[in-house]
Amino acid sequence: MAEKAAPAAPAPGRRAQHWDPGRYQRNAGFVAALGAPLLDLLKPQAGEDILDLGCGDGALTIRLIEMGAKVVAVDASAEQIAAARARGLDARVMDGQALTFDAAFDGVLSNAALHWMPDADAVIAGVWRALRPGGRFVAEMGGFGNVGLVVAALTAALARRGVDAAPLNPWYFPSDKEYRAKLEAAGFRVDSIALIPRPTPQPGDVRAWLETFGDSFLSAVPPETVGALLDEVAEALRPDLQDEDGVWQVDYVRLRFHARKPA
Repeated sequence: MAEKAAPAAPAPGRRAQHWDPGRYQRNAGFVAALGAPLLDLLKPQAGEDILDLGCGDGALTIRLIEMGAKVVAVDASAEQIAAARARGLDARVMDGQALTFDAAFDGVLSNAALHWMPDADAVIAGVWRALRPGGRFVAEMGGFGNVGLVVAALTAALARRGVDAAPLNPWYFPSDKEYRAKLEAAGFRVDSIALIPRPTPQPGDVRAWLETFGDSFLSAVPPETVGALLDEVAEALRPDLQDEDGVWQVDYVRLRFHARKPA
């Protein structure tokens, strides 16, 4: 068991997540690969205008283009947008909670991004404005219970250091009932919405997952102690998330939906 550290000063305000495209590709390349079912749900047609909301480095955007769609890709991370532009994509830095499009798209696709946008009502309103009548909004995001074991282990480890993890949590993981209500309140017709438990094998150690996605939590402790924090959290998670072959599986629960703006 890791040695208990002396209490730290109160945690600073939440730090924005920093995205390193190279690290993301190494540790989270599975995200785009597991987004393939969304393409089947969206069914993009040749010549349609599609918005990829929270595009990351553009790995899934390319799939849309290969299917014949005309795609605009947006993400709040300038680093990820630079990586997407390096692929030759029409990629723009834009906060998904402040979309500026007006009746420009036949469909909006979002994969593993909406849970980073806590103002869900602003996101949904922006998507509504961006869609033409009859347009589709298809997305998958973290849902209620997503990475619950990871959050619990981080919360406990930070508490032992005198840090309250609650204000550091950057994620919004709604239930299907909650998000359906938001979509319908904005005027969408919800064709399907469901929570999908999906334990997800990782390409490496759970520490790499934490370093890739957990900036907000890790920034609450001095840099020289981050390694010890990661070790402590990994040991707490090992019995539940590492299998007998040494493969880590993070406890994902996804919320997937297909909604439509009435014609």
